[in-house]
Amino acid sequence: MTGSIHSAANAEQREGRGMRPFRWPSVLYSALVLGSYILMNDAASASSITEKSPMWMTVGEQRFAITLADNAAARAFAMLLPLTLEMSDLNSNEKYASLPEALPTNATKPGKIHTGDLMLYGADTLVVFYSTFKSTYPYTRLGRVEDNTNLAQVVGRHTVKVTFSQN
Repeated sequence: MTGSIHSAANAEQREGRGMRPFRWPSVLYSALVLGSYILMNDAASASSITEKSPMWMTVGEQRFAITLADNAAARAFAMLLPLTLEMSDLNSNEKYASLPEALPTNATKPGKIHTGDLMLYGADTLVVFYSTFKSTYPYTRLGRVEDNTNLAQVVGRHTVKVTFSQN
């Protein structure tokens, strides 16, 4: 009985000094609500990242998925989409075309170019490589054509119309 008298007396003293008694259920409820809010916002952010539209390259009836590099040039390229270009053949291993505007560059010499590489030569020339070979030229990486097993057959060795799009 003495414990309950002290508890009541302490509560009266706290209230008399402008302090409210500590209530665990209220604190617990607030923590749960805040935690749920944070989890929902994190889930929404994650889903917006995973639901991002893929980039596509279409040649005739054939469509190729492209994974963009994580750099300023790739982001600037994506801002140009949708984009249709007449791409010319060069050296029987690449298609190239001038872009409507210059993109940021961070050119390096990759040493070896791989089938499916999507690169920027200079600041305004888009290049799609359909063959693997060694190179001493500098390029800025924009991305990569996924599942490029028949890329060379689809683009051929002539000028071809290529559309880049987000959907």
